[in-house]
Amino acid sequence: MAEQVDHMALFAATPSPYLVLGPDLVIVDVNRAYLEATGRSREDLLGQHIFTAFPDNPADPDADGVRNLSASLQRVLASRKPDTMALQQYDIPVMHRPGMFEERWWSPVNTPVLGSDGDVAWIIHRVEDVTAFVKAHRSGHPAGMRVDEPWETAQALEAELYARARELQRLNEELRQANTREREVAVTLQEAMLHAPDLVHHAQDVAVRYLPATGSLNVCGDWYDVVDIPPDRLALAVGDVIGHGLEAAAVMGMLRSALSAAIRALERPAQALEVLGLYARSIEGALGTTAVKAIVDRRSKLITYSSAGHPPPLLVHPDGRCEPLDQATDPPLGARPQHVPRPQASIHYTLGDTLVLYTDGLIERREEDIDTGLNRLIGVLGECARLGPEQLADTLLARLDVASGGRDDIALVIVRL
Repeated sequence: MAEQVDHMALFAATPSPYLVLGPDLVIVDVNRAYLEATGRSREDLLGQHIFTAFPDNPADPDADGVRNLSASLQRVLASRKPDTMALQQYDIPVMHRPGMFEERWWSPVNTPVLGSDGDVAWIIHRVEDVTAFVKAHRSGHPAGMRVDEPWETAQALEAELYARARELQRLNEELRQANTREREVAVTLQEAMLHAPDLVHHAQDVAVRYLPATGSLNVCGDWYDVVDIPPDRLALAVGDVIGHGLEAAAVMGMLRSALSAAIRALERPAQALEVLGLYARSIEGALGTTAVKAIVDRRSKLITYSSAGHPPPLLVHPDGRCEPLDQATDPPLGARPQHVPRPQASIHYTLGDTLVLYTDGLIERREEDIDTGLNRLIGVLGECARLGPEQLADTLLARLDVASGGRDDIALVIVRL
C-alpha cells in the first residue's frame, strides 16, 4: 500500500506551508501552501538562498527574524535533530514593490532529513502563518473571547504570552551556549586523559580512534593506550567503563593511568590486569569494566596478551585471514569475589600482519548477537587487510556505519607489525 502513495502529490497538497532547504540553506522545493502564504511562485524561490529570498525588514531596527531562523537552522545541521522555534515576527518583502515589507507572524519548525551517510541532506522548514490571529488581538475582540471581557485584558494576555515566548527563546539560547561550553570543556578533558606521548614514535605503524556515543557530551568510558617499553616492546590497551558522561570518563582516567603504570612496572599483561582489578575495587563505578592488554615484542615477533571480559583482539594476515586472540579471556574487573590470577597467552606474528584492538561499540548492535557484529568486522578486515593503519581505521568505521559515532562509544587501535 505504501508503494502506491504519491509522495510528491502529498507534499504539494498538504495544507501546512513547507519549504525544503539544502544544507547550504538554498531552497530546493516548496509546496503550494507555502507559495500561497508568501505570495510567491516556484520560480521566485527555487535556487535562492533563504535569506536572499526573505531578508530582514531594513525599516525595522529590531528585526531579528534572519538571526533567529539562522540559529535554528544551524542547530539542526549540527545536532541532526528537529528544532521548534518560538513565535516569530518575520516580515516579508511585498512582491513588485521594492523596499516594501508586509508584517507577518510565524510559528516555525525545522526538521532534518538525513542521508545515507547520517549527515543532513535536507531541512524541512514548516511554518504556520498566525499573522491574522495576532492582528485580530490588535483590532478587535479575538475569536472565543467573552463579550464582557475587557479588551485591555486580552491585550495584556497577548503581551504576556509573547513576552514569555521571547523569554523562553532567550533562555533556550543561553542553555545551548552553556551546553556548548560544557562540551568544549569535556572534549578538552577527554583529549588530556587519552594523551599517549609514545604515539609520536609510531606515526607510520599505529592508528588510534576515539568516537563518543552520539548524543553524549563527547566524553565516555572507553579508552586506548600505547606505551613503549624499551628497548623494543610495545604495550597496547583498550578498555570500557560501564556508563557515559563525566563520571564514567573520570573512572576511565583513573583506570587507564593505573594500567599504564602497572604494565611499565610488571611488563606482563596478566599481572598488570590483576593489579588493575584490585585497584578497581576501591573506585566507585569501576567494577564491571572490561579491558584487554597486549605486548608486542618486536625481537621475538611475539604478541602476549590477557583479557578481562573484553572482545578479542584480531591478528590480521596480509592474505585476509583473521585470528581472534581469545585464549586468555577472564571475567571483567571485580567480577569475582576473591582474587584469582588471570590467564595469559602468546602468539607469533610475521612482518606485515596487523593487530586490531577495539571496544564493543565498534561491533555491538541492538537486537543483534554480538558474534554477528564480530563476524562483520572480521569480514571487512579480510577485504582490507593490506591497507595502511590510518586508511584501515577510516575504512572500518565507514564500512561498519559508525564514522560519525554510534549508540555506544568506540575506541580503536590498529598496529602494522
